[in-house]
Amino acid sequence: MKQPLVQAFSEQINKEYFSAFLYLAMSNYFANNGLKGAANWTYVQYQEELAHAQNLVHYLHARSESVSFAALADPSGAWSSPLEVFEAVLEHEKLVTESIGHLATMAMQSGDHAAYIFLQWYVTEQVEEEGNVNDLLDKLKLANGNPNALLMIDSELATRTFVAPVVPGVGTSA
Repeated sequence: MKQPLVQAFSEQINKEYFSAFLYLAMSNYFANNGLKGAANWTYVQYQEELAHAQNLVHYLHARSESVSFAALADPSGAWSSPLEVFEAVLEHEKLVTESIGHLATMAMQSGDHAAYIFLQWYVTEQVEEEGNVNDLLDKLKLANGNPNALLMIDSELATRTFVAPVVPGVGTSA
């Protein structure tokens, strides 16, 4: 792999770890505000982001490349409502989509077909991520602050479970 692409992969790995801790901070917010379902949903998202980062790490290792890690910024936020948290989720996922798109473009432009093909899973995953959050935002907006509706949505969010993503082209050993 060309070093600028390896460095871009490392930067994405660090972004995925930041995303994980952002979702963990959001889960903490929900847990502290009596919304255990939303705490569960964001905790599952935390687990997914960790898996995304780990699969990128495994990919670099499979290509005999090393990861450069960086310190993570504090992910804590000052949210005032569930709607505000999920609006922040959508904005964050849009940034991740842009970052993954940039990485895929770099792989394509550098002629690294293997990396480009590998990243297609992440490109598709981001479409799903944004779609899921948009659906949730639609529900929260319809609830319009109604506590009963919010509790129904929270109950629905409590049913989400973590399923480890299977990313083609990645082994499971570090």
